[in-house]
Amino acid sequence: MSTVDDGASSPLPADAQALAQRVAAAMYARDHASQGLDIRIVEVRPGMAVLTMMVRTDMVNGHAISHGGFVFTLADSAFAYACNSYNINTVAAGCAIEFLAPSRAGDVLTATAREHTLSGRNGIYDVDVKNQNGDTIAVFRGKSTRIKGAVV
Repeated sequence: MSTVDDGASSPLPADAQALAQRVAAAMYARDHASQGLDIRIVEVRPGMAVLTMMVRTDMVNGHAISHGGFVFTLADSAFAYACNSYNINTVAAGCAIEFLAPSRAGDVLTATAREHTLSGRNGIYDVDVKNQNGDTIAVFRGKSTRIKGAVV
């Protein structure tokens, strides 16, 4: 069960939404990896993030498909923005990815991270990575741990 409001019940408090967006902006300003890969933040809410990335020719391997490391990085970045959205420094404790279909140069990938559970210092987040046609490219599960400090 997710702790993220999916819009079916009451709306998120405006201050929680504003905080999630401030956190994302602050993180992105320091996130040179995501900036270097032209990863874009589409949406961030408490416990949820949507990021996109166009597959460039320099991200393609010898099989003419996206190198899995770049797909992983997109999913991992979405995970990071989702689990840090509460303004508590949070890092990955572990993660795994399953590659389901190839993507190629020119494809636009969208990673949607959703909080599955959050208990104390630990969380589990699921990330779906899809292409511009809505085909699922990969599924990722990240386990998070909260550490000391705040993002902003």
